[in-house]
Amino acid sequence: MRLRSLLFVPGDRPDRMEKALGLEADALILDLEDAVAIQAKPAARKNTADFLRSAKRGSRLFVRVNPLDSGLIDEDLAVVLDAKPDALVLPKAEGAASVAALAARAPGIPILPIATETPAAIFELGSYRDVRHLVLGLTWGAEDLPAAIGAVSSREEDGRYTPPYEMLRSLTLFGAHAAGVEAIETVYPAFRDLGGLAAYARRARRDGFTGMMAIHPAQLSVINAAFTPTADELAEAQAIVDAFAENPGKAVLNFNGKMIDTPHLKQARRLLALAETPSP
Repeated sequence: MRLRSLLFVPGDRPDRMEKALGLEADALILDLEDAVAIQAKPAARKNTADFLRSAKRGSRLFVRVNPLDSGLIDEDLAVVLDAKPDALVLPKAEGAASVAALAARAPGIPILPIATETPAAIFELGSYRDVRHLVLGLTWGAEDLPAAIGAVSSREEDGRYTPPYEMLRSLTLFGAHAAGVEAIETVYPAFRDLGGLAAYARRARRDGFTGMMAIHPAQLSVINAAFTPTADELAEAQAIVDAFAENPGKAVLNFNGKMIDTPHLKQARRLLALAETPSP
C-alpha cells in the first residue's frame, strides 16, 4: 500500500478519530505522545485501543507511542498492542538499536521511526538498513532537536529550514532509501497556507520522498495530489519504457530531443509501479 499522507490525530480525542476515518489520509497516526498532556495519557490509551478495535479500517491505523526512555511506553504498549495497530511510530528514535528495542516489546508490528529528534540520533541514520525488516519507513522532524541543543530556531525568517536542518532532511531521505523503506517528509506547520504546502510537498516528491505527514485534515488533498503521478508524467514514463523495448541492446536513446539512458528507464519503471500501487 502507498503512504502518501499520514495524518496525526490526538489520542485523547475519539471524536476526531471518527471524523478522520472518513478523510482521504492513507494512514492515521493516533498520537499518545506530544498531542496528549500527561494527565490525559491513560484516557488516551484507552480511547486509542477502543478505536483500533472498532474502526472500519479504510486507512491504515498507526499509533505514536511515547519515547523509549520516557517511562511511559510500557503502559502504552500494554493497552494498545492487543488492539492490533498497523504500525507503531517511534519518536526520538536513535537508530537500529531503538528499533530493535521496540520490536522486542511489540513483535510483528512494523515501526516508523522519527529519526532526527536527538543529537545522538543524527549519527545513527545509516543504521536503519540493518533493521529494514522491522521498519516500514523513516521520517524526521525539526521541532525537538533545536530545543535539545539550545538553538533559537530551525527556520529562516522566510520559513525555510536553516542549513543544519536541511542536512537532516537529506540524511533522512538517503537513510530511508539505503534501507529500502518509505521516505516520509515531515509536517508543514502552517496548515492554512495551502499554497506553501503544495510547493513544499512538490519539492519533497521531486527530491525523492514518497509521502508526507499532515497535522490538519485540510492538508490531505494537497499532499495526496503532490505524491500522485500526473497523467502526463505517466504517459512520458510509459513512452520511455516503450522506447527502450523497441530498441533492445541500446543503453542510450534520443528521446524527444534529449539523451536518456538506464537511470531514466529505471525512474520511468518506478513511476509506473507507483501508479499501480493501491492506496488504502
